[in-house]
Amino acid sequence: MKSVRIALTCVVAAMLASSAFAQSKGNAKLSGKLVDEQGQPVADAVVRMQMVGQADVLTAKSDKKGEWKIGNLAEGQWRIQVNKDGLEPGNHVTEIRNSSPAPLTITMTKLVPKVDPSVEINNESTKAAALAQAGKIAEARKIYEDLLVKYPTVYQLEGFIARTYAAENNTAEAMKHLKLDLEKEPDNVDLKLLEADLLMASGDKVGSKAILDALDMTKVKDPYPYINSAITMINDGKGAEAAASLTKLIAQFPTLPELYYYRGRAWVAAQKLDDAKADLEKFVAAAPPGTKEAADAKKILDQINKK
Repeated sequence: MKSVRIALTCVVAAMLASSAFAQSKGNAKLSGKLVDEQGQPVADAVVRMQMVGQADVLTAKSDKKGEWKIGNLAEGQWRIQVNKDGLEPGNHVTEIRNSSPAPLTITMTKLVPKVDPSVEINNESTKAAALAQAGKIAEARKIYEDLLVKYPTVYQLEGFIARTYAAENNTAEAMKHLKLDLEKEPDNVDLKLLEADLLMASGDKVGSKAILDALDMTKVKDPYPYINSAITMINDGKGAEAAASLTKLIAQFPTLPELYYYRGRAWVAAQKLDDAKADLEKFVAAAPPGTKEAADAKKILDQINKK
């Protein structure tokens, strides 16, 4: 019984396929000509026709005059697709209302290679970074601005422009461009760090700290916004708070000696001199000699040892 049902299913499927094929068959014949942008014939192009709502596809090939024809077509709406290497594929729709429809002339255009914008953007961004490092901030920004005109959907360029303004201490312009990038990437840690730095520069210590406190420290690659925030807390007499923040930072950047210097300073502000001495000694042992911070650390250690 089971095999009978399978056999019946196959028969029904065959009947449906046959019915669909029959619906696209008729007495009409469509002919046409393919030409290029200069009006010259396009030979050896493949022409495919498919009646709307039907599955079967009829094909032909253009001759040396660019001419082609397909017969046995039913009246109705047909999709026509033309293809040839080196030319853009073409898609057209035509309505066949009688057995002898007017010939079609289809123009095929030259294939335009698809260009990956990331190649140009990466190359130009490398040039911009070198200019910025050489202190030519305005020239670097011009590269990013030109790229943004050419590729307006690459919103990340707004973030690079923001950094050039930040390098010039133009906080207002930097924030304006940064927000355009942040709208698209609200969870981008690097952008949030830049926002915290800009808020600090504009005097909004509370807003800056709120951003830093909300970030996942394990995703932070740039410690300096946190260092700047800690310095501000130290200057404001919040030594214990600054030390707590720097302790989290040290866990993420354990090989950065200057973090021990700043935490030592924070412990001094918090009147925890034993902790301050331990951190400053660790910093002096690891820091390059002759730096301002090393000299300052030694001076503070001398003062602590005299107490």
